[in-house]
Amino acid sequence: NLINNIPDPRYRHIIVCIEDYSDFRHRIVRSDVEVIALHRSQIGVWQLRKALYKIFRKLRPTIVHSRNMSGLDALLPARLAGVPYCIHSEHGFDVGNLEGLNWKPAMLKRLHSPLVSRYITVSKNLKSHLVERVKINPSKISQIYNGVNVERFSPAVDEGRRKWLPLDFNDESLFLIGTVGRIQPIKDQQTLLRAVAKIIAQQPIRSERLRLVIVGDGPLLGSLKKLAAELNIVQRVFFPGSLDNIPQALQSLDVFVLPSLNEGISNTILEAMACGLPVIATAVGGNVELVEDGINGQLFKPGDSSSLAKLILGYIDDEDLRQNHAQAALTHARMHYSLPAMVAGYQAVYDAVSGQT
Repeated sequence: NLINNIPDPRYRHIIVCIEDYSDFRHRIVRSDVEVIALHRSQIGVWQLRKALYKIFRKLRPTIVHSRNMSGLDALLPARLAGVPYCIHSEHGFDVGNLEGLNWKPAMLKRLHSPLVSRYITVSKNLKSHLVERVKINPSKISQIYNGVNVERFSPAVDEGRRKWLPLDFNDESLFLIGTVGRIQPIKDQQTLLRAVAKIIAQQPIRSERLRLVIVGDGPLLGSLKKLAAELNIVQRVFFPGSLDNIPQALQSLDVFVLPSLNEGISNTILEAMACGLPVIATAVGGNVELVEDGINGQLFKPGDSSSLAKLILGYIDDEDLRQNHAQAALTHARMHYSLPAMVAGYQAVYDAVSGQT
């Protein structure tokens, strides 16, 4: 969203992926954006840093904008290559450090802090982490919420919203819940599968209309499909893989679920809200800043499939509740998480750091 919407004459981005790029590459619409993949797992950390140094020497960027723990590897090569400004963003914690309490990541961030011109966090929770755990001066941190394109992500307007789905999933009378995201450990789609299995087993009549759509690809896709088979819910779950048309996928749902073990500020929550969906999410990280429990969605403890099952059933049984939360979610996204505000926030940081006006 930032790359697609920042004014062309001011800044041009080149994306360097530490490992490889995923389906996000297809969402970039600007033609002047180059994407480079370095495959760290194949070449090792020191060769990675050497490759980064060569890239920065060749490109001579004004700013290197790194992201999360893996992005720290870019800071020293950038400075050695003569890059004048480095910005580091925190978007969430890693799966092995879900609450940001491990001493080693905090120490590494602190050791790299002299190389950083400015920090950006996507949530208040992450800003507090940098101040309290990493000991970064608050005046050096800008907190900017993610923004959502409310023109692209909007409620469904016709009865054909489910035409893209297979026959067993496209009937308008069905109750569709779903999630969108890379299928990897921190996203914990397994808990969502187990919740659906519990609903079907314990409430067969109330759950007759229930179907689940899990959009995304990743290293755990095979094991997730295997789990669906073990839970005997294969006929109720659809795995379309990665999709180019995420708005269409969201518009086909009745409820959006995000079972992640941790999040910064989830773009998919914002996109789901902008599509007029109530959101059930884990009470972690930035989720609690987006989802007002009992107003525009509901929160549950990570890994608690029983609680998640109850919340899903609550929406199945009470259409008025679902619609009220859906409308509140739509209003919340449009009022507080506009794309122009996010882009302006990042551009202001870029301008301040580089001395542009």
